[in-house]
Amino acid sequence: MARYEYGGDEFVFVELSETMDLNINFKAMAITSQLKEENLPGILDICPSNASYMIRFDPDRIHPDKLISKLKELEQSVSIDDFEISSRMVDVPVLFDDPWTHEALMRFRDRHQDPDSTDLEYVARINGFDSKEELIKAITDSPYLVSMIGFVPGLPWCYQMVPRERQIEAPKYVRPRTFTPERAFGLGGAFTVIYPVQGAGGYQLFGTAAAPIFDKDQRTYDFKDSITFPRQGDIFRYRSIDQKEYEEIRKTVEDGTFRYLTKDITFTPKQVLDDPKGFSEEVLRRLYA
Repeated sequence: MARYEYGGDEFVFVELSETMDLNINFKAMAITSQLKEENLPGILDICPSNASYMIRFDPDRIHPDKLISKLKELEQSVSIDDFEISSRMVDVPVLFDDPWTHEALMRFRDRHQDPDSTDLEYVARINGFDSKEELIKAITDSPYLVSMIGFVPGLPWCYQMVPRERQIEAPKYVRPRTFTPERAFGLGGAFTVIYPVQGAGGYQLFGTAAAPIFDKDQRTYDFKDSITFPRQGDIFRYRSIDQKEYEEIRKTVEDGTFRYLTKDITFTPKQVLDDPKGFSEEVLRRLYA
């Protein structure tokens, strides 16, 4: 059952579920999309999340109880069966087991569940893989849905588009690191992330993305309209690359010619939920066609 709460004088918070799965995330997308379409007076901002969403409103124009009544009505009436999502398939090149994130994670082993292993080795073991190479293959074999953006500008929370029993999961560090490199690729819970900027962090670190997801100077094509690249609903395919390709991509980023490989896609949640394996195969086929 959904939980509705007041957030001070200007916010209403709605938690659709305490656990994240694709069905719940699609429901949050569908409700907030319909609310945006209806353009109610007094709605200032709509912020969808993994299994919840928050609305900022003008209390002089709409009473929070009236807003909550409307949201409860949408919860009952909105269906994901006929909800269409227009997004992009995106090739995201990642250098796994790179020297920079390796140096960072080794510096903070005293804050980790297993100080005697690397993050890749630890997560491979607790998920039943025989090697870190098998874990990397499992990550790159299926695409990920960008389920929300935040808490740092442009940081994509990504959920693998596979049945729940096949989700790769891992706890965050026992205590957060005080340093994480820019563009570090990691996993916490069932979510992968790319850190937009250097900073603290607690996710298990697996590698580094070759291209930025945040660019305040908007130097390349993908940032001409925004300083952040990911959008909720995007479908990321993490592609494992070697050091040579990583360096080649970095050169194009630095000279301003880099451009993500993307393909537009429109899909329904039903397509994903009914046949996740078939949907994933179709996404990868179309992306690289």
